Amino acid sequence: MSKFENKVNSILDVFATKERMGKREFKSGTRNGVLLFDPDMSDSEAIREILFAVEHKCTAKDLDDVKKSTVYNGEITKETEKTKIIESLLSGDAALAIEGSKGWLIINVRKYEKRSVMEPPTEAVTKGPREGFIEDLKTNLSLIERRLRTPALAIEKFIVGKVSNTTVAMLYISTIVQPELVEKIRKKINTINIDSLVDSHYLQPLLEPHPLSLFHQTGVTEKPDIVVAKMLEGRIVLLVDGSPMAITIPFLFIEDFQNSQDYYERHSFSTFLRFIRYISIIIAVLLPGLYVALQVFHYDVIPLRFLVTLMDAIKGIPLSPVPEILFVILLFEIIREASVRMPRAVGMAMSIVGGLVLGETAVNAGVISSPSVMFVALSSIALYAVPNDVGIFSILRVVFVFAGGLAGLFGLLYATMFVLFYIVSLDSFGTPFMAPFAPLVFDDLKDALVKRPLLDMKKRPKSISNINETRQK
Repeated sequence: MSKFENKVNSILDVFATKERMGKREFKSGTRNGVLLFDPDMSDSEAIREILFAVEHKCTAKDLDDVKKSTVYNGEITKETEKTKIIESLLSGDAALAIEGSKGWLIINVRKYEKRSVMEPPTEAVTKGPREGFIEDLKTNLSLIERRLRTPALAIEKFIVGKVSNTTVAMLYISTIVQPELVEKIRKKINTINIDSLVDSHYLQPLLEPHPLSLFHQTGVTEKPDIVVAKMLEGRIVLLVDGSPMAITIPFLFIEDFQNSQDYYERHSFSTFLRFIRYISIIIAVLLPGLYVALQVFHYDVIPLRFLVTLMDAIKGIPLSPVPEILFVILLFEIIREASVRMPRAVGMAMSIVGGLVLGETAVNAGVISSPSVMFVALSSIALYAVPNDVGIFSILRVVFVFAGGLAGLFGLLYATMFVLFYIVSLDSFGTPFMAPFAPLVFDDLKDALVKRPLLDMKKRPKSISNINETRQK
C-alpha cells in the first residue's frame, strides 16, 4: 500500500463505517488525487463541478496550485491537522488530497435541508420585524450581521460536545461589552465537558451561576432584533448550531416583562401594557392562594353579598378549599399539556371543549365549586402575559396556595417576602438579578416599569456593565 493510500485510509478508518463517507478518485495531470465528502450533507452538483475542474481544467502539482486555480468558487482552506479535517467532513465540507502534497484542501460544499426564515411562534408581534432565527447557524449569523454592519461585531466559535461536536458562536460588540465578561463566558464554554449539545437550552444550566435555581439567569429569544438591541446594551449572545434560540448574558428579571413591540409603539401605550403584565402576574400567582386564605381564615374580609354567593356555591362540596383548588389547577395543567402534545388540528378544539365540558360537569356533579374554576381559569390565562416564565409562575402559584391554606394572609405575606428575598439574592454573571429595583438604579427606571421615549435614553443601562455608556447625543 502506497503512502498516499495510507494517508487517505487514516482519515476513513476513524469512521465506524467507511461507507458513510463518499470517496472519489481522480487524476490531475500525472498525479493521483482523492475527494472525500459526506453525501448526505454535501451539494452533489458542487462535487461534480470540483471533480470536473481538477481532471480537465487543472494540471496542479500540489494543493497550493489547486487552491489558486479556479477549481471552485466557494470557500477553500488548507488543513494539515487530522482532527480539523474530520470535523470539516462531519460538518458537510469536502476534503481533497493530491499525491505528493502535504495536508488536505477543505472545500465548503455544505448543503442540507433547513426551514425558511419566518416569524417565531413564541414571540409574535403586530408591529416590528417578523424575522426569527432558524436551526442553521450560518443563517442566524447573517440575520445579525445584516443589522450590525460594524467591524466592532466580534464572532468567536467553539466546538462543544465530545460526540455531537456542536458549533457554538459567541457574539458581542467589542467597543461596548465589558472585556472581563467576555473572558468569563469564554472560560465557561471552554470548560464544558458533555457528550452532546442538542439545543441551546442544554447550554443554559452549564453557564448559569445558580443552575439549580427556579429562576433562569440567562435570557432566551428567537428574534434577531431583540438580540441586536441587547448586544447594543453590552450583553453577550450565544448561538448554537441546530437551535433557533439565542442565549443572552447577563439577564435581568424585568426583561421577561418587556416585549420587542414595546419599542415600536408609543411610549405611553407601552407603559400601559407593562403595567398590565405586572398586574397579570400578580393575579396569576396570588389569586388562587388568596381565595383559599379568605375562605379558610378570613371570612370577615369578604363582602357580605359575595360571601352569601360563595356559601351557596361551596355548599355540599366534599373537598376542603386547598385540595379543591389544587385539583382544579391540576385539571387545567393536564388540559394545557394535552393540548400542546395533541395534533394541531384537534389540540385547540380539545382544550376548549375539554375545559368547558370537564369544568361544567365537575361543578354540576358537586365535586368542585364554580368560584374555584373561575379563579383558577383567570389565573391560568394571566400566566401567559409573560410567556417565558409560565413554568416558574405555575410552580409559585401552587406554593402560594399551600401558604394561604396553612397560614392565611400571613402565610401569603411570608411566602411573598421569601420569594422576593430569594430573587434579590441572585445575580447573573455579576449583574444583580433584580436591577434596577434592587439595587435601585435611578437612570435605568426609565425602561423598567415605565417606558420613556427613545429620546430620553441617551445612556446605556447602568445595570449592565459596559465600557461605552453613551448611546445617543
